[in-house]
Amino acid sequence: MTTAAQPSATDLMTAAARQDNRANPYPYYAQLRQQPVARADDGTWLVSGYQEIYQLMHDPRISSDRRNPYLPPPETKSLLVQDPPCHDQLRRQVTQHFIPRIMGMRDHLHELVTDLLDAHISEQPGQLDIVADLAYPLPVTVICELLGVPRQDEPLFGSLSRVLTRGLEPIDIPTEEEISELVDAHRQLTEYLQGLIEHRRTHPGDDLISDLLHSSTPEGPMGPKDLLTTLTLLLVAGHETTVNLIANGTLALLRNPDALARLRTDPDLATPLVEEVLRYDPPVQMTIRSTLADIDLAGTTIPKGSRVRLMLAAGNRDANRFDNPDQFLPDRRDNAHLGFGGGLHYCIGATLARAEAHIALTALAGRLDSPRLVADPPPYRDNAVLRGPQHLPVSFNRLTSDTRTA
Repeated sequence: MTTAAQPSATDLMTAAARQDNRANPYPYYAQLRQQPVARADDGTWLVSGYQEIYQLMHDPRISSDRRNPYLPPPETKSLLVQDPPCHDQLRRQVTQHFIPRIMGMRDHLHELVTDLLDAHISEQPGQLDIVADLAYPLPVTVICELLGVPRQDEPLFGSLSRVLTRGLEPIDIPTEEEISELVDAHRQLTEYLQGLIEHRRTHPGDDLISDLLHSSTPEGPMGPKDLLTTLTLLLVAGHETTVNLIANGTLALLRNPDALARLRTDPDLATPLVEEVLRYDPPVQMTIRSTLADIDLAGTTIPKGSRVRLMLAAGNRDANRFDNPDQFLPDRRDNAHLGFGGGLHYCIGATLARAEAHIALTALAGRLDSPRLVADPPPYRDNAVLRGPQHLPVSFNRLTSDTRTA
């Protein structure tokens, strides 16, 4: 009797990234973890074990310097793809203004969520698309307000960012038409942001762009090229990941009615629950690094100059790190997940994303009477890296008023 050959790392990565497996790539990640460091056919190293990912994220021999191969080389790089010391200076310039602005936003976030849901208040059975009606407009509005983007221009970023994130796909090679769309979207966003920067240079306002342009802190103002790439990063990453976090969280709650019932009566559960969503079904499934030297890892040597794909979602379900990793446990303890990355490049917007998810999920649990999924699984976005539902229709018996303002 012959034994079927084990699928290769390339086969498993390809299967996990396929659209028809988008609803549940986790069985393929589990098979990948059987060899936590494996070389794919294209030379990329796939790292899927929690400890191995964690080690690389904190290893100074790992570089974040990577560029979208389908876009023209930028004049300068965003902090997401820079290494120290340039990364550290850019990050300090952003955080010294960004973090103070978001620390007092909880009441405003609650008002935004309330307004979005109030538009659908009904004493009769109804339906919401959690993505279109809440998970998308909330973070887009917030990041645009922070940066000083006029509200009427907010819709521009949805279409452009969805095109720009196509270049993250791990398997598919884009067509010439898709590459042309990608380049055009990048050009449109660049031109818009350049105009906004120039306006804020002479007409500063109460926003992050003005802060960075006219900073009097020891780091000084940010140069125009660095500011352009930083704004592009904040606008795209500042809402794309949070859309998925809220949608994936809603999906987990509706598939786990006990957790939903607990959150409805105990809003404090939102804090560990959001952390569990980030572990169980993270909005960013994987990220890319490269090696600056030979690195020995899990009995394997990854050569200098190699491209490394850190499989964050796979590491988050590693049984060597988490008990019952395939279970959604809303009050899980010792939940040091990889949902926001780690090391020098730990997500700069983590505090804001957590707050948005806390408030949105608590409001949904408290205000939707008998919510249920219209389709399970829902349709998913055509993006294996920023993985989340494209639409998440939820029906309910009624949508009540907010108890905090009623």
